[in-house]
Amino acid sequence: MAVVTLGLSSGAQRSTAFSYLLYVASEASDRIALVRFDGVSLHVERDFGTGVMPVDIDGPHGLAVSPDGRSFFVSLAHGQPNGAVWKYDTATGGVTGRVTLGMFPATLQVSPSGEFVYVVNFNLHGDPVPSSVSVVHAESMLEIARIPTCRMPHGSRFNAQGTRHYSACMMDDMVVEIDTATLRVSRHFSLAPHAEGGGAGPPPNGAATSHDTSGHGASAPKRGSATCSPTWVQPSSDGNAIFVACNGTSEIVEIGTGAWTVARRLPARPGVYNLAATRDGRLLATNRRDASVSIFDLKTGQEAARITTPRQVVHGVVVTPDDRYAFASVEGIGAEPGTVVAIDLVAMKAMAAIDLGPQAGGIDFWKIER
Repeated sequence: MAVVTLGLSSGAQRSTAFSYLLYVASEASDRIALVRFDGVSLHVERDFGTGVMPVDIDGPHGLAVSPDGRSFFVSLAHGQPNGAVWKYDTATGGVTGRVTLGMFPATLQVSPSGEFVYVVNFNLHGDPVPSSVSVVHAESMLEIARIPTCRMPHGSRFNAQGTRHYSACMMDDMVVEIDTATLRVSRHFSLAPHAEGGGAGPPPNGAATSHDTSGHGASAPKRGSATCSPTWVQPSSDGNAIFVACNGTSEIVEIGTGAWTVARRLPARPGVYNLAATRDGRLLATNRRDASVSIFDLKTGQEAARITTPRQVVHGVVVTPDDRYAFASVEGIGAEPGTVVAIDLVAMKAMAAIDLGPQAGGIDFWKIER
């Protein structure tokens, strides 16, 4: 593995008594890596394969660690035709459960209670029809519900209370909110040009717009396009707002969850893709077409810092529970290795980077270790 130290003098010493551990999935190589950051450099603690197809790529796309840290879940997107979610033991790296879901299960998150895993069925290779969010019982690994939502749902995030789940509709220019008590779509919000606004219940049929999603947001939109093409929804730490990454228009739209109206728009870098919120009022954004990660001050709505990445096609970002560091995954292009970048959220600069398997994407934090 190639290790790169960024922005440090040759005599730099370890800056923390703690180590930070995270998991990263590399979609183009069917690999999962357990990565350790000691405050100065990144190291691979464990690297292992996933999937069952011997002559094809299973495509581990999303990755989520359970709140108790005992398990993590990986979506295998490239099924025949349906994909699956696998459950792993964090202590051993062994597989402890599997469940088959819809076409191209992508982003996923475990509920704050640890009881359920919500997985968006992106349906990249199927017909352009409304897809769904699968609800999986984490202990038994049984799918207990498949909630119809929209075309090409992406992103899967709960509010802090666990009462609402949010996902974006890349081909419908919408956000969908699920009531986790009823397992039904409670509200939707259209971000389509000339049709912006919220409504109760599921999105109406026939409201879809047409986008080119072949590059998962890596390709620039057509000149003059005003299409949002949302790729991520991130609730604020208090649940009073959600932030939507408009990959097409390169802006972040803040929607108040009470009034269910647009509160403000934050200009973003080209191809803003995934988001993560800190507990101290900042928002991190990966910029898929800009080879960078942005840090926004939510009080002012301004970009406080832009951190460049060693390679292009930036994917995911996760923040440590103490708001001290963030880690971003970078896919790379073609046969390039994937990369993970460690970001110091105090100095607001990149600290280190390490190369992993090609197309590093799904990323989640595991634990802080003394």
